[in-house]
Amino acid sequence: DVQLVESGGGSVQAGGSLRLSCEASEDAYKGHCMGWFRQVPGKEREGVAFFESGWRTTYVESVKGRFTISQDDAKKTLYLQMNSLKPEDTAMYSCATGGPRYCSGVYAPGGSFFGYWGQGTQVTVSS
Repeated sequence: DVQLVESGGGSVQAGGSLRLSCEASEDAYKGHCMGWFRQVPGKEREGVAFFESGWRTTYVESVKGRFTISQDDAKKTLYLQMNSLKPEDTAMYSCATGGPRYCSGVYAPGGSFFGYWGQGTQVTVSS
């Protein structure tokens, strides 16, 4: 059964931290690009952080220096450590795998094609 399961979301005050996890099934933990998107109702999905080719990391400008993506290959799990959270980080966060070579297009409006998606975990940051 191919699946991605996120956890770790919640409600925090501005300046706080959360750590998101994305546990993948054997068949879902693959692809040139794996990482995290977020979406606010009524807005385009936004790429947040990604692993390119399993090792190179890339981040959207608004989270650089605050968020860190990591992975545990043995556990087939992706993580997103989020520090210094801001109200504008409030969104549904989803992990995705099976993405394109070089993570092409992940930061374009709506993102790009990924083969596998999780259902998402809500992050709410209050001021």
